[in-house]
Parts: sequence; C-alpha cells; structure tokens
Amino acid sequence: MRTSVNRLIGVIFGAVYVVVGLLGFIVTSGVGFIATSGGMLLGIFEVNPLHNVAHILIGGALLVAGLAGVRPAKAVNTTVGAAYLLLGIAGFFLVGTAANVLALNSADHILHLASALLLIGVGVGADRTADSRRALA
Repeated sequence: MRTSVNRLIGVIFGAVYVVVGLLGFIVTSGVGFIATSGGMLLGIFEVNPLHNVAHILIGGALLVAGLAGVRPAKAVNTTVGAAYLLLGIAGFFLVGTAANVLALNSADHILHLASALLLIGVGVGADRTADSRRALA
C-alpha cells in the first residue's frame, strides 16, 4: 500500500467517510430519513440519515477497495469520483426542492466537487506503472 497512491487515498478517504457517516447520526436524531433539510455536521455540512448511510457505504467501498489492491482502488476511486462530480454539480440545482433527499447544502457541494477532483485525478493518473507492468506480464 505504501507504493500505491490509489490504495492510500482509498483507505484514507474511505475511513474518513465512514467516520463522517457515523458521526452524522449524532446530529440527525429526529430528522426524517429522506428529509430535505437535516442536522448540521461540524456546523457546516447538512446531513440526514440517508446522507449518513450513503457516506458509510461509499466510505466502505473506498476502504475495501484500497485494502484489496491497486486495480480495485483505481476503479473505485474513479467511479466514486465520477459519482461525486455528478452529485456536486446536480446538488446546486437540488437545494430548495423536494428532490434534495440527501439534505445537501453549498458546503456539501464544494466537498463533493473537491473529493471528485482528487479521486478522479488519482484514479486516472496515479499508479500507471503498476498497470503497464501487469499488462506486459
């Protein structure tokens, strides 16, 4: 794992997202599962229970892939990054509507876009030598 940026990022991001998802339940007691507004995590990120579950599942996928190997880490980092890119963009249009089932706010959009850029960049750009060596073998 020390030589793979994808594995390292997957494990770190995965662990952080799982912890964030679990902490989110502390601020969402009494909030409806798919409420369009929710509790404030760290005072800036709006979350509801569905949002917390999503963080735990996404974090778990990143964590497991990061621990499994370079190829799964690259695949999951890129896939999660692409999903976060779409969510980050779409989120701006969802706020204030009934479709905002994750209780997103502007801080969430910025975090999702930043996560997307890093995950896609690492997933696509890092650990290329490991892939090319494997393709030649």
